[in-house]
Amino acid sequence: MAPPKKGRKTAGPSGRNLKVRVKTAKRRKTSSTRWLQRQLNDPYVQAAQRDGYRSRAAYKLTELDDKFKILKPGQHVVDLGAAPGGWTQVAVERLKGKGVVVAMDIAEIDSIAGAEVMQGDIMDQDFGRAIRNALGGTADVVLSDMAPHATGHRATDHLRIVGLVEAAADLAQEILSPGGTFVAKVWEGGADSQLLALLKKNFATVKHAKPKASRSGSAEMYLVATGYRG
Repeated sequence: MAPPKKGRKTAGPSGRNLKVRVKTAKRRKTSSTRWLQRQLNDPYVQAAQRDGYRSRAAYKLTELDDKFKILKPGQHVVDLGAAPGGWTQVAVERLKGKGVVVAMDIAEIDSIAGAEVMQGDIMDQDFGRAIRNALGGTADVVLSDMAPHATGHRATDHLRIVGLVEAAADLAQEILSPGGTFVAKVWEGGADSQLLALLKKNFATVKHAKPKASRSGSAEMYLVATGYRG
């Protein structure tokens, strides 16, 4: 994978894309064929390949950062659920070599230039301490694009998503410096009402946004909490 091109990129694909049709192979399930066809025809997938990003998710963060001005040179940034590394690449790029970026995931992540990559589980008791040690102190920004593996059971998947968002919010409030920012993937109506009330108490502003790079059929959206009160 080529490194991302230098300079601040604007979110979104460009140019005319020709649609690709995928024939169903004998050993490939119909659902797999549909997924492959969607990937091949996704302009954000094509843009990620062109720009050297590891995933189309990179454009979700670029859109959020363009709108909310989250990332600035000199910051200490934590990227939770970082694999395969698209958000981390954007964070490194927008800090312009000034600051610290720590990427962490329960899955192994290939090394990313300009970032410290770690493997760990946010549910572990020592997770926060490991993050602080990697940062050398507190964080200015905590990003979370974490999502559980879907079971297909709506109620179970919802509970798992809520659990991850709550864990990310708890960590953010543990390690953020005053004035810090927390960004997290949530689902459908946004954050759970109790969590949302807590965040509104502890942050100056709490907003929801759905980047254009999110798939149209996806229920995901993002919570952006700024001005941590400490």
